[in-house]
Amino acid sequence: MFEQSFKNIDDILHRDAGCATELDYIEQTSWILFLKYLDNLEEIKKKEAVLAGREYKYIINPEYRWNVWAEPKKPDGSLDINKALTGDDLIIFINRIDDKNNGLFQYLKKFKLNASGPDTIEYKIGEIFSELKNKIESGYRLREILNIVDTMHFRTDSEKHELSHLYEAKIKNMGNAGRNGGEFYTPRPLIRTIVKVVDPKIGNTIYDGACGSAGFLVEAFDYLNRSKELTTTESELLQKHTFYGKEIKSLAYIIGVMNMILHGIEAPNILHTNTLAQNINDIQDKDRVDIVLANPPFGAGIGREIQQNFPIKTGETAYLFLQHFIKMLKAGGKAGIVIKNTFLSNADNASVSLRKLLLESCNLQTVLDLPGGTFLGVGVKTVVLFFEKGSSTKKIWYYHLNLDRMLGKNKPLNEKDLAKFVELHQTKAESENSWTIDITNIDSKIYDLQVKNPHKKDESPIRNPKEIIDEIEKLDVESAKILETINSLI
Repeated sequence: MFEQSFKNIDDILHRDAGCATELDYIEQTSWILFLKYLDNLEEIKKKEAVLAGREYKYIINPEYRWNVWAEPKKPDGSLDINKALTGDDLIIFINRIDDKNNGLFQYLKKFKLNASGPDTIEYKIGEIFSELKNKIESGYRLREILNIVDTMHFRTDSEKHELSHLYEAKIKNMGNAGRNGGEFYTPRPLIRTIVKVVDPKIGNTIYDGACGSAGFLVEAFDYLNRSKELTTTESELLQKHTFYGKEIKSLAYIIGVMNMILHGIEAPNILHTNTLAQNINDIQDKDRVDIVLANPPFGAGIGREIQQNFPIKTGETAYLFLQHFIKMLKAGGKAGIVIKNTFLSNADNASVSLRKLLLESCNLQTVLDLPGGTFLGVGVKTVVLFFEKGSSTKKIWYYHLNLDRMLGKNKPLNEKDLAKFVELHQTKAESENSWTIDITNIDSKIYDLQVKNPHKKDESPIRNPKEIIDEIEKLDVESAKILETINSLI
């Protein structure tokens, strides 16, 4: 129903001088969708208040409501073109910065100052509109987009489901575009598998301190939503007191909030903050969570001032996040975390110390070894660490995901690829692609945990240097003979 609408919006944005990339398209679509969602939410809340015999107090002042500036209607429901802003008037209304007569963005960003807390819809309004700006330069093109978005509704579960599906597709396309793949989009079949293995329960608190587009949080929400027929109390628990995230980048934060809203979380508990700026010694019992699900960013270059917040100092972002996640878990808490496979065997002091910390403070139960190409546009091999905090590691079960095809844009990872892993994980069974190691067999000096399948013969054994030299000399002789033959024919 809405797929063509999204395509039409992208086509309009493509023609606008202010929008140049997929990132611009999804950012600009997001703030317009958010305001349409907010309008629908207010109308639903008003009806609920009337049915309960209460008066409803609108969040948004009259002149900034969707049905006043964006889509004023005639009595027959059609657009009132005499009242609908367009062209320069529309752009001025949105962008204006004037304390006496606020533009739309200026008005909305002030909500953050007056909100009662970060878990309120008012705070989300202020945070979102403090972090972005309108990039659409043509008021006529914006008018076209507003007319399209007005046909989208968030009233029924089926409407929300379709919109969330299409929004996820936009995030995926943004990831497929290249350098943003790992930052914004972790393959959903992988996330669903991680959630299934960790198996959160209603009443658990679930956290991702590098949540990006909130893929782990929305999949965990869907998993719990489908787990049973929820009571009113359980539904409220999922809405307000289950899912928590943090994200440093403005665009990712906005996309994450919008993604959770479209999946049914009314006021997502996502904070726009630098997770690593918190000293982990300041994390208290009240801050700790039951479940951590995350794919923290990879890459070196973290400054010394941030490293001072961690006992194991390193410039590798993911290693700092791993320390943070371990600290954030309650005793008995569980985690499923994606990390570069080099973490398992790197010989530098930070890697060795971090592996020691993980093995001694947590039960590292499972290591899932993923094939290259799992993350489109990101050329690194990764593993997933499944662990439980509170007891040291005794045995580790490894699973090597060995596929019969190369992963790529046209052949991405799917849930069927991971089905055998999920099945065998229940009993930690041995197979041609799975095995168990006893921690007593690990070198206690370097704690090397590298993935090496004992059931798989080394197809590329290390060759004797003399053999290599002999083969080169043989090839040189053959090449000389071929050249001699060619010259004789010229």
